[in-house]
Amino acid sequence: MNQSKGKKAVLMLCITAMMAALVAVGSKIPDIQIPSPLGTNRFHLGNVMCALSGLLLGPWWGALASGLGSAIFDLFDPIRIAEAPITFITKGAMGLAAGLAANAALKKGGLTYARALAGSVAACITYYILYFAKTFFYSGLLVKGLTVPLAGALVLEKVPASIFNAAIAIIAAPPLAIAIIAA
Repeated sequence: MNQSKGKKAVLMLCITAMMAALVAVGSKIPDIQIPSPLGTNRFHLGNVMCALSGLLLGPWWGALASGLGSAIFDLFDPIRIAEAPITFITKGAMGLAAGLAANAALKKGGLTYARALAGSVAACITYYILYFAKTFFYSGLLVKGLTVPLAGALVLEKVPASIFNAAIAIIAAPPLAIAIIAA
Protein backbone atom coordinates (compact mmCIF):
# COMPACT_ATOMS: atom_id res chain seq x y z
CA MET A 1 0.00 0.00 0.00
CA ASN A 2 1.43 3.35 -0.93
CA GLN A 3 1.60 6.26 1.49
CA SER A 4 -1.31 8.12 -0.12
CA LYS A 5 -3.68 5.15 0.28
CA GLY A 6 -2.50 4.66 3.85
CA LYS A 7 -3.20 8.30 4.71
CA LYS A 8 -6.64 8.08 3.12
CA ALA A 9 -7.46 4.93 5.10
CA VAL A 10 -6.38 6.58 8.37
CA LEU A 11 -8.43 9.68 7.50
CA MET A 12 -11.52 7.54 6.74
CA LEU A 13 -11.05 5.64 10.00
CA CYS A 14 -10.84 8.88 11.96
CA ILE A 15 -13.92 10.37 10.26
CA THR A 16 -15.79 7.11 10.81
CA ALA A 17 -14.92 7.20 14.52
CA MET A 18 -16.10 10.81 14.71
CA MET A 19 -19.37 9.94 12.96
CA ALA A 20 -19.86 6.94 15.28
CA ALA A 21 -19.48 9.31 18.23
CA LEU A 22 -22.02 11.70 16.68
CA VAL A 23 -24.43 8.80 16.13
CA ALA A 24 -24.08 7.75 19.79
CA VAL A 25 -24.60 11.31 21.04
CA GLY A 26 -27.43 11.91 18.56
CA SER A 27 -29.16 8.78 19.87
CA LYS A 28 -29.21 10.39 23.31
CA ILE A 29 -30.17 13.92 22.27
CA PRO A 30 -32.89 15.05 22.86
CA ASP A 31 -34.15 11.56 23.94
CA ILE A 32 -37.77 12.48 24.47
CA GLN A 33 -39.59 9.47 25.92
CA ILE A 34 -43.12 8.86 24.66
CA PRO A 35 -45.06 6.57 27.05
CA SER A 36 -47.31 3.87 25.61
CA PRO A 37 -49.24 0.88 26.98
CA LEU A 38 -46.62 -1.72 25.93
CA GLY A 39 -43.44 0.27 26.62
CA THR A 40 -41.93 3.55 25.51
CA ASN A 41 -41.08 5.13 22.21
CA ARG A 42 -38.39 7.74 21.76
CA PHE A 43 -37.64 10.76 19.66
CA HIS A 44 -33.93 11.36 19.08
CA LEU A 45 -31.50 12.56 16.41
CA GLY A 46 -29.60 9.29 16.03
CA ASN A 47 -31.34 8.40 12.76
CA VAL A 48 -30.28 11.74 11.26
CA MET A 49 -26.67 10.91 12.12
CA CYS A 50 -26.98 7.34 10.78
CA ALA A 51 -28.28 8.56 7.41
CA LEU A 52 -25.66 11.31 7.39
CA SER A 53 -22.91 8.74 8.02
CA GLY A 54 -23.86 6.79 4.91
CA LEU A 55 -24.27 9.93 2.81
CA LEU A 56 -20.86 11.29 3.80
CA LEU A 57 -18.78 8.13 4.10
CA GLY A 58 -20.29 5.80 1.53
CA PRO A 59 -21.77 2.37 2.17
CA TRP A 60 -19.15 0.47 4.15
CA TRP A 61 -17.65 3.21 6.31
CA GLY A 62 -21.15 4.65 6.77
CA ALA A 63 -22.50 1.28 7.89
CA LEU A 64 -19.64 0.93 10.36
CA ALA A 65 -20.16 4.43 11.79
CA SER A 66 -23.93 4.15 12.14
CA GLY A 67 -23.90 0.58 13.47
CA LEU A 68 -21.04 1.13 15.89
CA GLY A 69 -22.34 4.46 17.22
CA SER A 70 -25.82 3.04 17.80
CA ALA A 71 -24.45 -0.11 19.45
CA ILE A 72 -22.27 2.03 21.74
CA PHE A 73 -25.39 3.96 22.75
CA ASP A 74 -27.11 0.66 23.60
CA LEU A 75 -24.12 -0.55 25.62
CA PHE A 76 -24.45 2.44 27.95
CA ASP A 77 -28.18 1.88 28.55
CA PRO A 78 -29.01 -1.04 30.90
CA ILE A 79 -32.41 -1.48 29.24
CA ARG A 80 -30.93 -1.81 25.75
CA ILE A 81 -27.56 -3.48 26.41
CA ALA A 82 -28.73 -6.92 25.27
CA GLU A 83 -29.91 -5.46 21.96
CA ALA A 84 -26.54 -3.90 21.05
CA PRO A 85 -25.59 -6.62 18.51
CA ILE A 86 -29.00 -6.37 16.82
CA THR A 87 -28.75 -2.58 16.80
CA PHE A 88 -25.29 -2.81 15.22
CA ILE A 89 -26.82 -4.77 12.34
CA THR A 90 -30.05 -2.78 11.89
CA LYS A 91 -28.49 0.68 12.20
CA GLY A 92 -25.50 -0.48 10.17
CA ALA A 93 -27.95 -1.42 7.42
CA MET A 94 -29.33 2.11 7.64
CA GLY A 95 -25.91 3.63 6.96
CA LEU A 96 -25.25 1.03 4.28
CA ALA A 97 -28.49 1.86 2.42
CA ALA A 98 -27.82 5.61 2.53
CA GLY A 99 -24.26 5.04 1.37
CA LEU A 100 -25.28 2.74 -1.50
CA ALA A 101 -27.76 5.30 -2.78
CA ALA A 102 -25.18 8.11 -2.56
CA ASN A 103 -22.08 6.13 -3.55
CA ALA A 104 -22.05 6.87 -7.29
CA ALA A 105 -22.43 10.59 -6.65
CA LEU A 106 -19.72 10.50 -3.96
CA LYS A 107 -17.28 8.85 -6.38
CA LYS A 108 -17.96 11.55 -8.96
CA GLY A 109 -17.22 14.20 -6.35
CA GLY A 110 -20.65 15.78 -6.02
CA LEU A 111 -23.61 14.69 -3.98
CA THR A 112 -26.83 16.23 -5.26
CA TYR A 113 -29.78 17.00 -3.03
CA ALA A 114 -31.91 14.49 -4.95
CA ARG A 115 -29.35 11.71 -4.45
CA ALA A 116 -28.97 12.61 -0.75
CA LEU A 117 -32.75 12.61 -0.34
CA ALA A 118 -33.00 9.21 -2.07
CA GLY A 119 -30.27 7.91 0.22
CA SER A 120 -32.05 9.16 3.33
CA VAL A 121 -35.35 7.63 2.22
CA ALA A 122 -33.65 4.30 1.40
CA ALA A 123 -31.90 4.37 4.78
CA CYS A 124 -35.12 4.94 6.70
CA ILE A 125 -37.11 2.33 4.76
CA THR A 126 -34.35 -0.25 5.25
CA TYR A 127 -33.97 0.50 8.95
CA TYR A 128 -37.68 0.51 9.77
CA ILE A 129 -38.32 -2.78 7.99
CA LEU A 130 -35.57 -4.33 10.12
CA TYR A 131 -36.63 -2.45 13.27
CA PHE A 132 -40.27 -3.54 12.99
CA ALA A 133 -39.17 -7.15 12.34
CA LYS A 134 -36.92 -6.98 15.42
CA THR A 135 -39.75 -5.47 17.47
CA PHE A 136 -42.16 -8.21 16.40
CA PHE A 137 -39.92 -11.28 16.63
CA TYR A 138 -37.26 -10.41 19.20
CA SER A 139 -38.92 -7.90 21.53
CA GLY A 140 -42.50 -9.11 21.15
CA LEU A 141 -42.41 -12.87 20.76
CA LEU A 142 -39.05 -13.83 22.28
CA VAL A 143 -38.33 -11.36 25.08
CA LYS A 144 -41.84 -10.36 26.20
CA GLY A 145 -43.47 -13.67 25.28
CA LEU A 146 -46.41 -11.93 23.64
CA THR A 147 -48.91 -13.65 21.41
CA VAL A 148 -48.72 -12.90 17.69
CA PRO A 149 -51.57 -10.33 17.83
CA LEU A 150 -49.98 -8.54 20.80
CA ALA A 151 -46.55 -8.57 19.14
CA GLY A 152 -48.24 -6.99 16.11
CA ALA A 153 -49.78 -4.38 18.41
CA LEU A 154 -46.31 -3.69 19.82
CA VAL A 155 -45.12 -2.93 16.28
CA LEU A 156 -48.16 -0.77 15.54
CA GLU A 157 -47.63 1.37 18.61
CA LYS A 158 -44.07 2.13 17.46
CA VAL A 159 -45.20 3.35 14.03
CA PRO A 160 -46.07 7.00 14.93
CA ALA A 161 -42.75 7.75 16.67
CA SER A 162 -40.90 5.85 13.94
CA ILE A 163 -42.55 7.89 11.21
CA PHE A 164 -41.65 11.08 13.05
CA ASN A 165 -38.01 10.00 13.53
CA ALA A 166 -37.81 8.97 9.87
CA ALA A 167 -39.29 12.27 8.71
CA ILE A 168 -36.72 14.23 10.73
CA ALA A 169 -33.89 12.13 9.26
CA ILE A 170 -35.22 12.54 5.71
CA ILE A 171 -35.61 16.30 6.16
CA ALA A 172 -32.35 17.00 8.03
CA ALA A 173 -29.72 14.60 6.62
CA PRO A 174 -29.67 15.70 2.93
CA PRO A 175 -29.01 19.43 3.50
CA LEU A 176 -26.50 18.62 6.23
CA ALA A 177 -24.64 16.25 3.90
CA ILE A 178 -24.63 18.81 1.06
CA ALA A 179 -23.38 21.57 3.40
CA ILE A 180 -20.64 19.41 4.93
CA ILE A 181 -19.40 18.18 1.57
CA ALA A 182 -19.40 21.75 0.21
CA ALA A 183 -17.36 22.92 3.20
